[in-house]
Amino acid sequence: MDNYEKAKKNFLMKERYLSKYATRSSDAVRFKEENEDIRPPFFHDIDRIIHSLSYTRYLNKTQVYTLNTNDHVSRRITHVQLVSKIARTIGRALNLNEDLIEAIALGHDIGHTPLGHTGEAILNELSLKELGEYFSHNIQGVRYYMDVSKDGKGLNLTLQVLDGIMTHNGEMLSYIYEPVSKDKDEFLREYNEAYKDLKKSKTYHPMTLEGCVVRISDIIGYIGRDIEDAIMLGNLKREDIPKEISSVLGDNNKDIVNTIILDIIDESFDKPYIKMSEKVYKALFELKKFNYQYIYSKSMTESEYNYYKNGINKLYYIYLEDIKNKNTNSDIYKTFLLAQDKNYLENTSIKRQIIDFIAGMTDDFLIREIEKN
Repeated sequence: MDNYEKAKKNFLMKERYLSKYATRSSDAVRFKEENEDIRPPFFHDIDRIIHSLSYTRYLNKTQVYTLNTNDHVSRRITHVQLVSKIARTIGRALNLNEDLIEAIALGHDIGHTPLGHTGEAILNELSLKELGEYFSHNIQGVRYYMDVSKDGKGLNLTLQVLDGIMTHNGEMLSYIYEPVSKDKDEFLREYNEAYKDLKKSKTYHPMTLEGCVVRISDIIGYIGRDIEDAIMLGNLKREDIPKEISSVLGDNNKDIVNTIILDIIDESFDKPYIKMSEKVYKALFELKKFNYQYIYSKSMTESEYNYYKNGINKLYYIYLEDIKNKNTNSDIYKTFLLAQDKNYLENTSIKRQIIDFIAGMTDDFLIREIEKN
């Protein structure tokens, strides 16, 4: 055995100790077959994700608060890294595949628009009007990695990673998370169905236990950190958190994260599911409601929302005219379409191209485009 083969074997050494419920590298499925190099498939997916241009744009995308000058307030990149660390902590404790967990976690929010959930709501309304299809960030994330990234060639990520991204929806809290077996056809059926039924797309189950870990870790990653951001900006006081919540979870991000992680590990150890105790689940459910009422619903004023809604809609129709008139001086050509390959351009409607472009923008780029036009 040469050194290359020995090194390749070292990559897989830890899989000897994985739980019987974990996903092995040998389980990995790609839509386009390829010869794997020294890296196992899920480990390779991590590299593909963090080296992609869309990953770089996480740096300037809203988590909750867009219009602030405090450099310590979370951006989307912060959230993604927190989810990755939290999920890997749970995964290591439960002897699951950390490579798969990290790949899903780092890629899970790539479909998020500028302005966070505000931008998503605006694009959803626009997409319904123009395409007759719903827009959601988890489905757009899958679309990016399959059809938009790498100049329209896609990254050919594994089915398990794509599925984890599609089903990560952290806005939907569950008491128990159980994986559901899928093949390529079932995954594609759910993916295509999501454009027509937004509610159903939020109820999809991950196909792996690792995907279940990322799904609950998404909530753990934002629920306490968003409180710290709100307090930092003077929008909330720590004592505003109801005692029935803080007495169970704590009143700061450190305690909230630690409490939920340890509870999940205790309730899920050597089980084919991810679960919380009833007490922690109820407290987390109430904390999520509290955050929506006192943080998320107040993250942007009505006038700000209308400004950005009008701006995004105006840009959409400007880009539509630019493409129809082949105006290659337009930013949609210079920063997007001229780099996309023939397959993307010929098989993607003009309207979908514009949605892809706007969804991929950073906050600053969007704001500059609105102000310029």
